[in-house]
Amino acid sequence: MPVTTPAIKIDAVRALGGEVILVGDAYDDAYAHARQLESEQALTFIHPFDDPAVIAGQGTIGMEILKQAGSEIDAVFVPIGGGGLIAGIAACIKLQHPDIRIIGVEPEDSAAMRDSIAAGKPVSLEHVGIFADGVAVRRVGDETFRLCKEFVDEIITVDTDQCCAAIRDIFEDTRSIVEPAGGLAVAGAKKYIAANNVSGQTLVTISCGANVNFDRLRHIAERAAVGDRTEMLIAAEIPEGPGSFRHFCEVLGRRSITEFNYRYADTKSAHVFVGVQISNGQQEAEALLAELLAADFSVIDLSDNEVAKLHVRHMVGGRSLEIKNERLFRFEFPERPGALLDFLNAIGTDWNISLFHYRNHGSDHGRVLAGIDVPDSDKEKLESHLEKLGYSFWEESNNPAYKIFLS
Repeated sequence: MPVTTPAIKIDAVRALGGEVILVGDAYDDAYAHARQLESEQALTFIHPFDDPAVIAGQGTIGMEILKQAGSEIDAVFVPIGGGGLIAGIAACIKLQHPDIRIIGVEPEDSAAMRDSIAAGKPVSLEHVGIFADGVAVRRVGDETFRLCKEFVDEIITVDTDQCCAAIRDIFEDTRSIVEPAGGLAVAGAKKYIAANNVSGQTLVTISCGANVNFDRLRHIAERAAVGDRTEMLIAAEIPEGPGSFRHFCEVLGRRSITEFNYRYADTKSAHVFVGVQISNGQQEAEALLAELLAADFSVIDLSDNEVAKLHVRHMVGGRSLEIKNERLFRFEFPERPGALLDFLNAIGTDWNISLFHYRNHGSDHGRVLAGIDVPDSDKEKLESHLEKLGYSFWEESNNPAYKIFLS
């Protein structure tokens, strides 16, 4: 197996008595090493997908689908790696019901079968994305290519965010957690339905694996909301001064804020990175951007910006040399829609907020880290005000992490 194989899969094979050899970053590296061992040790190599018997075995899934279908099937969505699964299912179903559409689904960065069919022959990809490691194959099989070219009607590609959204959908519907490759078919079906305005059809999706490490779920959950257009990421420039921060949140309204990053930079303007929960997809996203622009805020939608999603959202901040009287506080408040705006209203506009970080973790309490620029003459007034708010808070001005990275 590749070195990148999830530990849960490696451990399961070892638990069954198998000897696991980890080689390379993708399937093709492991495949090459396996063929080398075959030659050196006079072993028998059983191909995982480009073997007629293996393909026929995969085809029995097609038989089960046809037996279990309670109504006429319009389309079946199947993940594609090397092509064995879809080749078997497609051959079985098409030979009995040629009117049923067979639709393959591949990651955008591992679309070996799509490119091969377009080229008229199997081709090797120069680069393979390994997020969906179960289908990370540089070259499809010769036999699987032949069968897919004959029996597969269409191939759809999906990105990482769409795949993560599908994993969440499967969990919410079945309480099952699939691996990225296992979510491909649902992601493809959702894209197909949206693109073709499909309704009233019977669609079947294949969930082909559940080998996902627990610590990877954090990344999947974070990307799912963006992939399903239930969260949008915004970069905004706001005037620097008391009250402007709260005014920005007032324009956002009672929408749930999933993340809010801000650090004072200079006396003129400030840049904030915001995650906002939306319910009406692109239509609501465009409407919100229009509202912010109408309020004279300069804004950019970063929802499709890979650098922003992977890196920048965790890097907003740094030191501000112009802040001389900053005090750092950590707050907790009951989590609910509009809770962040209520918090800012309670803080008021007497003092300038110089640092702000909020992230919705889906728990019962919202957690905010806030820097407040307070002249020495106002320290007692601020402390008295905070005591009256009713929020739990702790001063973190002497926290070593703050002193090293932010103060």
